[in-house]
Amino acid sequence: MKTSNFFSQVMSSIGKFFIKMWNGILNLRKKRGFNSILASLFSIVIGIVIGLLLMLIIKPKDAFYGLAMMLSGGVSNISNIFQVLYTAAPLLMTGLAVGFAFKTGLFNIGAAGQYTVGAFFAIFGAVIFKLPWYLDILLAALGGALWGAIPGLFKAFLNVNEVITSIMFNWIGLFAVDLIIANTPRLLDTYYGGADQSRAVNVAGVNPGAKLPSLGMESLSPYMNVGIFIAIILAIVMFIILNKTTFGYELKACGYNKESSKYAGINAKRNIVLSMAISGALAGIGGALTYLAGTSQMQVTKSISPIGFNGIPVALLGMSNPIGIIFSALFIAYIQIGGNAMQPEFATEVIDIVISVIIYLSAFSLVFKQAIDKYLLNRNRKQKDLELAEENKPKAPAVETPKEGDLQ
Repeated sequence: MKTSNFFSQVMSSIGKFFIKMWNGILNLRKKRGFNSILASLFSIVIGIVIGLLLMLIIKPKDAFYGLAMMLSGGVSNISNIFQVLYTAAPLLMTGLAVGFAFKTGLFNIGAAGQYTVGAFFAIFGAVIFKLPWYLDILLAALGGALWGAIPGLFKAFLNVNEVITSIMFNWIGLFAVDLIIANTPRLLDTYYGGADQSRAVNVAGVNPGAKLPSLGMESLSPYMNVGIFIAIILAIVMFIILNKTTFGYELKACGYNKESSKYAGINAKRNIVLSMAISGALAGIGGALTYLAGTSQMQVTKSISPIGFNGIPVALLGMSNPIGIIFSALFIAYIQIGGNAMQPEFATEVIDIVISVIIYLSAFSLVFKQAIDKYLLNRNRKQKDLELAEENKPKAPAVETPKEGDLQ
């Protein structure tokens, strides 16, 4: 008897738990950001399904194994976990750069150039001036901010579309950095190889103090450092600035309606330049977090780093919300590291296609969000119409019961 009572109590507790959880989900649905999260999840699921279909076409027998590796490779060992965090840090920063500009009504497609210039400023400070890592990060922010402010100035004072100027400054930044590295002997003292294409600046070998602290975990993985924590802190700071300060409100007001913000007494031109400068600073810090980690060397190259461009889908997947961008950057990094675990069953090109489909499908998350909002709006309207119809439904007249005195 006691056993059955205990069993019934346990089942009742489990039932109450699931009821509370379901009610919590229903309450979440009413929250402002729930539809955005749902839209991003739809994008991720559809992207993974498309990746699986591609693998089924190429190697049917290994397709599900490849999918399992892609979804679990990022946590298969401690080194891979640290590598995910290492990869996510610069992605988070470039995603923040693009997302911050989006929130203020600007499309900063120049994050790749700002990332490159910021990385160069950090390396120059580390190699030439022998500065510690935290001052090198500040230099990177300064370099990225200067490179981002230029398209902002063109936009504010000449009304030149920031997409055009920022994408041109990607290439100007790349070739300017290559030119300076190739003609600075003290930088080339630390190169390896003979050809210009293989020359690279190795910060860890020249100035150990410029390398990001590893938190005492270097023995576990060379990828572990404070970069991801710096990126997360900056994301939280950006969230507070945009949502909890007058300055952030003014920046967003200019983005929503430039003319109305002028009538409200907001200096629209100043805010446009500041928005692009802050966006560039964030991208520049991303470059510093990559090259000050000690695992990468800045090369004389002729191609733009994809990290800057990957910031665009990271921002889209995170709905330009700084907190959402933290999770989207971690997810993209996780998929990238998991994709490496799919070898040798699938060639590198296949992995790149799968990752690209998942990343760039995030651009449709806005479409999904609009569809979900429309569906829920129509559903709520129908529900309200039914409730209103029920309230206005004519009621049958009440039949009075005759009293004893009336019958007499």
